[in-house]
Amino acid sequence: QVQLVESGGGSVQAGGSLRLSCAASGYTASSNCMGWFRQAPGKEREGVAAISTGGGVPYYADSVKGRFTISQDNAKNTVYLQMNSLKPEDTAMYYCGRRAYCRLGAWRRAAEYNYWGQGTQVTVSS
Repeated sequence: QVQLVESGGGSVQAGGSLRLSCAASGYTASSNCMGWFRQAPGKEREGVAAISTGGGVPYYADSVKGRFTISQDNAKNTVYLQMNSLKPEDTAMYYCGRRAYCRLGAWRRAAEYNYWGQGTQVTVSS
């Protein structure tokens, strides 16, 4: 049973930082694609970043480039999202998901992810 568990969300002021974690368990694939998505009320789920766990190649949405960093700790089966210079428009529920592989452009397609965590709320006040 694949499980993804997010943590690290919270409330911060604009300009602040948070680090989200996604702990994965229940599978043994050595290489796959782990993605971070976010969803604000009334909006579609939006791809934020992804990482190809085999080679560590990162992918980012334009809206977060230079502010967010995705990384992984393979020994802990955990993927992180370091979020700096947070803005009020970053406020959303953040989810991690897993799909078989990352590919430029394709990583952003939420429908192609097989597994999702329960989400962690990020709130940024101005």
